[in-house]
Amino acid sequence: MTGDLAFRAATVEDVDAVVALVQSAYRGDASRAGWTTEADLLDGQRTDPDDVRAAIGAADSVVVLAERDGSLAACCHVQRRGDRCYFGMFAVDPTRQGGGTGKQVMAYAEELARTRWGCTVMEMTVIRQRTDLIAFYVRRGYTDTGHRSPFPYGDERFGIPRRDDLEFTLLEKAL
Repeated sequence: MTGDLAFRAATVEDVDAVVALVQSAYRGDASRAGWTTEADLLDGQRTDPDDVRAAIGAADSVVVLAERDGSLAACCHVQRRGDRCYFGMFAVDPTRQGGGTGKQVMAYAEELARTRWGCTVMEMTVIRQRTDLIAFYVRRGYTDTGHRSPFPYGDERFGIPRRDDLEFTLLEKAL
């Protein structure tokens, strides 16, 4: 437990709930209830059951669920990559954003990376045009490495772009 959040590892029984949460936090009209929406940048899906199932079953990987009062409030994926861990699939229910839930989930994920795998760096990729989200991560101690990678245009598993200049930036934080 952290605050009023209970944390646990997702199982395959949680796949549909995780997909629905991630979708609601980033895409479509429901995402506009929070501040993490990508609805002006991308349409379509943010993740799918196969991706979530793969994350749950991958080696050195855990999909973390944060529950409040028995309902799913947030999730993230942490995966060991050598002495680094990757942080992704981070979503907070749009109706619960802005109240500290995301900060608690990030702190839990960082501690998990340190204690479970001895990771010394947490890294993530963020769409470069998401300046508000990048600023949130910078306030949490992450830095922009300057490394950019292209958005996978033409692969609808990542969404349907609404503009042609999207790219990812790599952020990292010493743990």
